[in-house]
Amino acid sequence: MDELLNILKQNARTSLEDIAKMLRSTPVDVAAKIEGYEKAGTIRGYRTLINEDHIPDDDVTAVIQVKVQPERDGGFDRIARKISDFPEVINMHLMSGKYDLLLFVRGKNLREVAFFVSEELATIDGVMSTGTHFMLKTYKEDGVLMVGDKPDKRLQVCP
Repeated sequence: MDELLNILKQNARTSLEDIAKMLRSTPVDVAAKIEGYEKAGTIRGYRTLINEDHIPDDDVTAVIQVKVQPERDGGFDRIARKISDFPEVINMHLMSGKYDLLLFVRGKNLREVAFFVSEELATIDGVMSTGTHFMLKTYKEDGVLMVGDKPDKRLQVCP
């Protein structure tokens, strides 16, 4: 992956000046490269990584495995697009193994997610079976530790 993309992936709030120093470039060149990535669709957006366990709401997240019947001409794409249109679906991946799609679904409570699975997802033509797992606690997300303090690995310097 391009070094610029790695920097933005680690911290999208890094200033153009700091990125330019890291890349031995200029802020103008960095801004132009970022703009090119945005126009090409390589950079699809920017977001903040939030520890959901610190938010006092009762939303639940479920991981749902979906077995589908691929179509002759479109494979998994048509059904994946249809499933991705549901606002409850926050992430979706094609995967290998017993199931074909891996969904991350968010709802206000267990009942709402269960309704989505039984009344919306399972009724789609081509969906053969599902397996639902509810997330209880997040330990690590996108490479970031979500529990405890990150240990300081710097050497101590004593005067």
